[in-house]
Amino acid sequence: MIDVAIPGYGRLALEHLVCDYNGTLARDGVLLDGVAAQLNALAANLTVHVVTGDTFGTALRSLQGLTCAVTLLPSEGQVQAKQAFVTKLGAAGVVAVGNGRNDRLMLEAAALGIAVIGDEGLAADAMLACDIVVRHVADAFALLEDPQRLVASLRV
Repeated sequence: MIDVAIPGYGRLALEHLVCDYNGTLARDGVLLDGVAAQLNALAANLTVHVVTGDTFGTALRSLQGLTCAVTLLPSEGQVQAKQAFVTKLGAAGVVAVGNGRNDRLMLEAAALGIAVIGDEGLAADAMLACDIVVRHVADAFALLEDPQRLVASLRV
């Protein structure tokens, strides 16, 4: 668990990390360098989930052997499915990370939504739904590894 009190924002008691795959953890279906080690390190404090439509059909193979659960979604209804996934886990204990338009409700529902700009860009809807925007998924993970960075970004 990651437990951090943020002045003017509230207390975050995070138990689950929910990530999109393509555009967030991967580029063109290929897992970004360093992501595997970071996911495994975060799994010491959070239950890690990857929820994806798997555009390139590579997520299961790329994430095999990592300490995370992978949920493949059908191409239709991904926006609602990702939101429902976060809600079912208990949104108050979820940090969600994504970049796409289909991530917007997931980012909004989570206690902490982090949007990643990345090589595929960041959908404006996702940007408006999140709490923090970062340049790369490694930056999102660094916020979770050192929660005082969350305090610096979110405090009033």
